[in-house]
Amino acid sequence: MDFTGGDIYLSSFDPKAYLTSFYSAGSERDNIVKFRLQKLHETFGPGGISGDVLIDIGSGPSIYQFLSACESFPHIIATDFTDQNRQELEKWLHNDPEAFDWSKIVKTACEIEGKSRDKWEEKQDKLRSRLRKVLKCDVTESNPLGPVEVPPADCLTTSFCLETACKDLEAYRRAIHNITKLLRPGGHLVVLGSLGNTYYTVQGKNFSCLPLDEDDVKGAVTQAGYTIQSAEVFQISDRMAQLQTADSVANIVLVAKKEAENVTG
Repeated sequence: MDFTGGDIYLSSFDPKAYLTSFYSAGSERDNIVKFRLQKLHETFGPGGISGDVLIDIGSGPSIYQFLSACESFPHIIATDFTDQNRQELEKWLHNDPEAFDWSKIVKTACEIEGKSRDKWEEKQDKLRSRLRKVLKCDVTESNPLGPVEVPPADCLTTSFCLETACKDLEAYRRAIHNITKLLRPGGHLVVLGSLGNTYYTVQGKNFSCLPLDEDDVKGAVTQAGYTIQSAEVFQISDRMAQLQTADSVANIVLVAKKEAENVTG
């Protein structure tokens, strides 16, 4: 199988096709998306993590990861490596009619949060008011946001980014060290990731991923100076595996707290 990766994202990755394949409600992926939304609600819902500034690392063209966080963080910063993903986010942020339609997933998030599905437009409006910036990010750099200055984050989130940006486990560990510099001591890191994933497919193109297991993720986070507070794994069903859009065996949602004296080597 011929895999593409690295700089190919800059020229060949189609964000709208990716979203249609992986986030169109009513697809076989509904259970995976519901798992993520449920875990995010548990993380950021009443009694959960809250603060002033949340920075999302490698947002891609997606907004689902912010749907619960926007209730607890008034300043959200999205980031991504590619121009086209940032442009897709900007389209949604400015209510462009050509943007991907997230309404069904937003309705599901409302339902999970115990709200009426009819409140979905209010939810979108709140997120749009709190998503303050969309910045370029490169997790392989010591300063992932480059020359742009941002306040220290109270929370960092990253969803299915690091395993696509890193070629090996050592690079994955370095990436976590790099992004950790953006987080204040005592702040939280929330990682959503794939386990056992070597590729995913968008419009017939195979984009490579770093296959990780649960211990790889936990070890990298701990090594970066965090205390893990929770980690939950969602196993991918055989039926889901037969879709052939990715070869993940599971998803993981991990929450960790940065220690006051963090190792950032």
